[in-house]
Amino acid sequence: MEVHSDRGVHRFAVFTAGCTFFLLAAGALVTSNDAGLAVPDWPLSYGSLLPPMVGGIRYEHGHRMFAAFVGLLTVILAIWLWRVETRRWVRTFGWVALGLVVAQGLLGGLTVKLFLPPSVSSAHATLAQLFFASVLSLALFTGNWWQKDLPQFDDPGSPRLRALAVATSVVILLQIVLGAIFRHHGFGIVPHLIGAGVVTLMVVWTGGTVRRRFPQAPALRRGVKWLHSFFGLQILLGGAAWWAVRAAADAPQPVPLTVWITVAHVVVGALLFGSSVLLALCSFRLVRPAGALAVESRAAGATP
Repeated sequence: MEVHSDRGVHRFAVFTAGCTFFLLAAGALVTSNDAGLAVPDWPLSYGSLLPPMVGGIRYEHGHRMFAAFVGLLTVILAIWLWRVETRRWVRTFGWVALGLVVAQGLLGGLTVKLFLPPSVSSAHATLAQLFFASVLSLALFTGNWWQKDLPQFDDPGSPRLRALAVATSVVILLQIVLGAIFRHHGFGIVPHLIGAGVVTLMVVWTGGTVRRRFPQAPALRRGVKWLHSFFGLQILLGGAAWWAVRAAADAPQPVPLTVWITVAHVVVGALLFGSSVLLALCSFRLVRPAGALAVESRAAGATP
């Protein structure tokens, strides 16, 4: 039986996800412009809601204002889901997303209060990615595609696509953590480069698995295309960002070209992680769990 979603809440979830993407860009602008301590107090900015928007203040305070807007959107989304959504787990996930954005705001304040310690700043950046993935997931869950009758596929290979897709998302998230620690001067580039190699292996492995085992699953194949596209772009931007940072190492102020390349590297990393999460979710929606076929066969054999 097909179930039609509430189109309003789905569109609002998509809008919230889009705004969250731009919030990630705003946060990356703060770090790339060395503006993290341009406003030394929190939650107000120089004791005001509207400080002079000059210098680094426009990046840091602009980021805070946009974060408050996304937080408000998430409150509305969680309440809307609670009122109209019939699936309890989706309603619960809406509250989880709200909890993530609240925790993200508190971590943002803490990183200012503690003068940008690498551990807290990196946790702040990582939680932002998790929140983005959670809102993307809600946009998927509330759409018609997720709720309608879909063909189910068996996975005869090993490792199972479900496990492989989840592992790919985890590896990409860990790479994001390494990148955040590097950007916040926690350690050098080597761990991040090693992580890039592991991500390359997992992305190629996952894509090849989908192509070989699920040629008749267009949603999975489309998900792999997005995953590979963002991965290829991310590799190019990573190399460009490393070159730009080294070329501008002696510059007294952040160089605009370096700023925009590093910001692009961060936001495309978010898209890469988001696409891996959506691919993993689609694999759970379309691929039967391990052992499901054996259980069905035994049940059929027991039927007189």
